[in-house]
Amino acid sequence: MLCLGIETSCDESALALVEDGRLLDECLHSQEAVHALFGGVVPELASRRHLTSLPFLLARLLERTGRNIHDVQVVAAARGPGLMGSLLVGMGMAKGLALSLNVPLVGVNHLHAHLLAAGLEQDIVFPALGLLVSGGHTHLYRVISPSEFELLGRSLDDAAGEALDKTASMLNMPYPGGRFIDALAAMAEPDPRMFPRPYLDNKNLNFSFSGLKTAVSLHLAKHPHLRLPRLPDNEALMSWARKNPEICTVCASLNWSIVEALRIKIERELDLGYPYRSLIAAGGVAANSMLRGILRKTAEQRSLPLILPSATLCTDNAAMIGYMGWLLATAGWSHDLNVEAVPRGKPIPWDYHVQCARLDSSCTRN
Repeated sequence: MLCLGIETSCDESALALVEDGRLLDECLHSQEAVHALFGGVVPELASRRHLTSLPFLLARLLERTGRNIHDVQVVAAARGPGLMGSLLVGMGMAKGLALSLNVPLVGVNHLHAHLLAAGLEQDIVFPALGLLVSGGHTHLYRVISPSEFELLGRSLDDAAGEALDKTASMLNMPYPGGRFIDALAAMAEPDPRMFPRPYLDNKNLNFSFSGLKTAVSLHLAKHPHLRLPRLPDNEALMSWARKNPEICTVCASLNWSIVEALRIKIERELDLGYPYRSLIAAGGVAANSMLRGILRKTAEQRSLPLILPSATLCTDNAAMIGYMGWLLATAGWSHDLNVEAVPRGKPIPWDYHVQCARLDSSCTRN
């Protein structure tokens, strides 16, 4: 079964072809340079860029894979959460293709797709404890199967990636800055006393990073010399950091505070005794080197397989959309053309229709 995946939830335009659970290829257009001028994603610009780039990406994808558009048997698109205008562009394309090709349409939960992305590279053992950590979300899930997700905890305000990116902005680093924080953090040892480990004086599994962001802001107000004099390129940034090791300590300490908050909540859930068989991390911040190291140590201590996607599958991509679309379509789940995009902040309903899966003709319609 050949599934076309479409990802337009934020500022990455991406298309991918997944066949029988295997990624054939992906074409992506990054809008990073455009939004860097504004220090963040401008929703109207993002949706317009999606509109102009998707047709070219589709033509390039088909050419690179040697496939014809009529070979596509399922069309899957990210339906949310995300920027509404961006989501509508991708969903509009998906509906048009599904209608014209007379193939099933699958609207994919972008967050769930992140958690299953590693399935393109390795087997995922269920049930799994899933940590989704990105610029917009910090969620903890019990992943029972590819179609069963139980939300255990979430960020009550700012996500972990938001704290990293906003700190980078306060330091006058290039956008998006989370990866630069990680790079500089690797050059120093963290000071555990510099910043608090946020939102741990409780018994729940939720997260909160707005207070940490405030603590960083207050620290930088007392140490204005830490702010870069101008926005440098990558080489200039690293050179400046080597001459100013204090900034590396700040980055390492921030990284440590965030990673510790994530680790403690993961340990808190594991201590409850649910029979998890693996630990998954996903989302853009899952590429963070300190977080990956701590998760490896935690998984080893608990004798759990750690499932980490490669760096390219951590960020927003169409491969994960195509993969989850393929999984759902194979199980017989699909949408009709009335499926709606769902913006950030609203729950995504489980409103699939049950149809006979192509790999199993003995299905029952519910």
